[in-house]
Amino acid sequence: MLATSLTAALLGVEAHLVSVEADSAPGFPRFTMVGLADSAVRESESRIRAALRNCGIPFKWDRRITVNLAPAGLRKGGSSFDLATAAALLAADATLVLPQLGRVMLVGELGLDGSVRPVSGVLPMLLLARRHGLAAALVPSACHREAALASGLPVFPVASVPEAIALLSSELPEAPAPPTSDSAPGPGDVDLADVRGQALARRALEIAAAGGHNLLLAGPPGSGKTMLARRLPGILPPLGDTEAVETAVIHSAAGLSAEEAIVRRPFRSPHHSATEAALVGGGQRPRPGEVSLAHNGVLFLDELAEFRRASLEALRQPLEDGHVTVARHRGVCRMPARFQLVGALNPCPCGRSGQPRVACRCTVGEVRAYLGRLSGPLLDRIDLHVAVPALAFDEVAGPAGEPTAAVRDRVVAARARQAERSGSANSLSFNAFLPNARLREVVRPGTDGRRLLRYAVDRLGLSARGLDRILRVARTISDLSDSEDVASEHLAEALQFRRSLGEALTPP
Repeated sequence: MLATSLTAALLGVEAHLVSVEADSAPGFPRFTMVGLADSAVRESESRIRAALRNCGIPFKWDRRITVNLAPAGLRKGGSSFDLATAAALLAADATLVLPQLGRVMLVGELGLDGSVRPVSGVLPMLLLARRHGLAAALVPSACHREAALASGLPVFPVASVPEAIALLSSELPEAPAPPTSDSAPGPGDVDLADVRGQALARRALEIAAAGGHNLLLAGPPGSGKTMLARRLPGILPPLGDTEAVETAVIHSAAGLSAEEAIVRRPFRSPHHSATEAALVGGGQRPRPGEVSLAHNGVLFLDELAEFRRASLEALRQPLEDGHVTVARHRGVCRMPARFQLVGALNPCPCGRSGQPRVACRCTVGEVRAYLGRLSGPLLDRIDLHVAVPALAFDEVAGPAGEPTAAVRDRVVAARARQAERSGSANSLSFNAFLPNARLREVVRPGTDGRRLLRYAVDRLGLSARGLDRILRVARTISDLSDSEDVASEHLAEALQFRRSLGEALTPP
């Protein structure tokens, strides 16, 4: 007999519907699996054999058995096909009647004792099932809470093969409610009030949060660059419903907690030894990189100049387009990557350059080579260049700064103005991502402002992209000031943050 069950395969962060066709026929005993399955999928025969035997479920293995994973041109990997393959084999064996088999999606790995183990990518698979109008989904019990994020689709958690067979053999009951989550959004363990002094850097952090701008913090070790960067997610608005689902899908596909992803905005801080594939994604089976895991959040690159130049240059396309395109000989995979980049940089290899009481041991050539790892096109995509100088004792021992909650209120108000102006609340409404045509409509400098911009272009040698970045930052500053127009003082403040790297490394 021939039987078909439904499951899904992941390519990047996108799920694709897969039909598991099982055929059992008389002949020389042999098990054949076709359909571009990798070794983990082909090994499912051994897991299914042991699982059915240990659960006491009879099956005729002394036949010619063929399993096809369709579409045959889509590469399949991982162990999430086990449950669907086992159900299709049992139906093809004619031992059991499974009327629900073609109406539900089956996801799960089988243990040798017949248990159904969790797998990654459950959420994107169930969103795919909902789009295709399937009646329900059977998932491992450990994935029930994550699967419940796909609202509108009945989800049944199963702990073993017999439980799955029982559900497929009769009318589906009412889906159980998912367990309550222990995670809840909270203030976090860091507060902007912990940062002493650094008024200019705090102002830049607020502007970056309000408009979605990229930020470069340059200064000696211990000046507070990392402290500032780690407090950026706290002053960002909470994730919207669409943003939460997008973020959870990416984390689920990467095998991370989807529940944590919807509680607060992502903050990713990869080590400077990270490869290009680790940052932007890739591999034989494309997987999301750090830029995708930071989608709708913050990507913090500490010790920016220590990263490989090729890895940094790979950031240019996602910074501009908001997504990553990974091309392989079997197809193209596109993954979202709309994030805020925050880079931290020392002034020289030893970190002591510019400090009045500590001598720098680096030569001019070493400093030039160190800073030369950052290309002009990459720096051109960073809106705010800020010097973070070493603090004096009075500043370190001074009063606490403004708390996160107060700054967040201003950021939320500024983003609300941007959403009202554009008519939507998605990330493309933020000033940092406005299309150029729309930017010219919302930023109309007066005579003084145009004179200031002309002087800046002539004096600083700004590129067209650099000029656009200044206009975007000025628009954000005016939104924070609750001003409809972009005045010359807003442009002047934006120009203050558009300094060359050498100037940013020298405190004003």
